Amino acid sequence: MTGKEFLNSVGGGEVDILKTLLDILHETETPYCVIGGLAVNAYAEPVVSLDLDLVVVSENIPRIIEAASSRGFSVEHFEHSVNLSMSGSDLRVQLQTDPRYQPFPARACKQPVLGYELYVASLHDVLQGKIWAYSDQTRRRSKRQKDLADILRLVETHPELTTKLPPELRTETE
Repeated sequence: MTGKEFLNSVGGGEVDILKTLLDILHETETPYCVIGGLAVNAYAEPVVSLDLDLVVVSENIPRIIEAASSRGFSVEHFEHSVNLSMSGSDLRVQLQTDPRYQPFPARACKQPVLGYELYVASLHDVLQGKIWAYSDQTRRRSKRQKDLADILRLVETHPELTTKLPPELRTETE
């Protein structure tokens, strides 16, 4: 089974939502990069996730929403994201709208992630995003624990990253 087949199988298998999304990003000429757990998978031992977190150039979000809606995506707006989902797939797409992430796509590079060639945030940007997510006290505790686990996965694979951690997180990773 290929990575693509695996992801689509885990995600419900009826629709290749990621391929559809990549087509939309290409058609709207939108720079993007993967962040979150799937980005961690590009730099550390992969784990299964049904969340695809992306940073897109913010001015393109209305065009992405229009194109996604016309292809059957459901769109939900939240304080720091626009979430896209589609019947026939359990994969959840989250377009991050927090302005701190906007520089990430310019530093991204193409990498294989579960059978797809995706622009992935740089290693340091992925770590920074995970630090921001972990530090957000408004997030559910279970989500913050997953962020900490992702930070640990990155630091175990790339020990030089330990110096990039805030002091309170360094003690968590020792």
